[in-house]
Amino acid sequence: MRVLHLDLDAFFASVEQRDKPSLRGKPVIVGGLGPRGVVSTASYEARVFGVRSAMSMSEARSRCPHAAYLSGRFGVYRAVSAVVMARLRALSPVVEPLSLDEAFVDLAGRDGGVPSTADEARALASDLRSTIVDSTGVTASVGVAGSKLMAKIASEQAKPDGLVVVEPGTELDVLHPLPIRALPGVGPATAARLTRFGVKTVGDLARITESDLVDLLGEAHGRSLHRLSLAHDSRPVSAERESKSVSVEDTFDRDLTDPALLAAIVARLAERVAARLVKAGLSGRTITLKTRLHDFTTLSRSATLPAPTDDVRVLSRVATRLLDDVDTTGGVRLLGVGVSGLSDWVQDDLFVADARPSRPEVADEPDGQVQEVLHERRGWSPGMDVVHAVHGSGWVWGSGRGRVTVRFETASTPPGPVRTFAVDDPELTPAPPPVVPTDPLAAA
Repeated sequence: MRVLHLDLDAFFASVEQRDKPSLRGKPVIVGGLGPRGVVSTASYEARVFGVRSAMSMSEARSRCPHAAYLSGRFGVYRAVSAVVMARLRALSPVVEPLSLDEAFVDLAGRDGGVPSTADEARALASDLRSTIVDSTGVTASVGVAGSKLMAKIASEQAKPDGLVVVEPGTELDVLHPLPIRALPGVGPATAARLTRFGVKTVGDLARITESDLVDLLGEAHGRSLHRLSLAHDSRPVSAERESKSVSVEDTFDRDLTDPALLAAIVARLAERVAARLVKAGLSGRTITLKTRLHDFTTLSRSATLPAPTDDVRVLSRVATRLLDDVDTTGGVRLLGVGVSGLSDWVQDDLFVADARPSRPEVADEPDGQVQEVLHERRGWSPGMDVVHAVHGSGWVWGSGRGRVTVRFETASTPPGPVRTFAVDDPELTPAPPPVVPTDPLAAA
């Protein structure tokens, strides 16, 4: 039982409920609020109505019209995640983060080594969960097992706010009744193919010979799924896991066809990517442009440089040139810019002599149009933190028709009153995010 998997419960929505007393115990949905937005996270109260992650926001609204729909506060989520990851590293130095709200821990790296009994593993994981609640105000589900596969499955079974330990020798009893989609690498297409052969559970899959699975799914995929179906998983927890790429993308409220506007948007996305690279102390060699057309066709174009760079001018120039290779006349619904082949060094002044964007119209494009498309104009987005000179701190409930409605409450107050103001009220301003509970380990 050397691997622990932790997953924060309905993370984004839970943080919003923590900081907004009036939303506790009520459906909360976080995601893109535009006509093409998708759900990032739904609280468990919203999931009762069938709302789930990656669902279109329009479908979510039809299923749960009475929920609170919020645009998200990613600075707060990152701060809470930093506290959680610090707590995990205090338990063991071998931590493999998978996302802001999920990570594996190799318990062999901790003082005292691997828990010797199931009771010891439960006590350790229970203490960890209590510490995280005390430090952040959000709950976590935890699984402990002998492998990453079984620890992940255990944490799924523990949801929400629970703990499951898979004792040695019981792995197949836990694994085999599960649907085949429980295995990593089994997506909708693979599941459909296996179902045609009568394979519905992991136990069904385990009864197929390895050679038959290889014939059906190919060498690598077939052998991998055969091993996993028998609970054989030797993948190590890797503390050296690093981002393989840095990317930014945006879906537009309407299809765009203007070449100058599209180029200007690509340049702006490249600026965002460059800023993230600089902040992380990284650079990259391969620049990729992602384009989703009006008919949902998704195209990728890439160019690889001789050496890594974080220069915004280079990234913008290359990305806008890649746009020249795409036929956008039918309309574009999404653009994205990414950088891969990451390094922690930069070749100074590389390509600077040819650093200007290839499209002169990029520089001439009115900035306001780009801001509008990318939702960069200052606005009052639902869920954002605000402060009023008279009424104090609160958050935006909604806005429109020149008005903004604010509920005045914080994590440490009872549910507060609601008041409406003009959008240009000089006494109402955006506020910094709420202070995350102090945790000295997070700064270590």
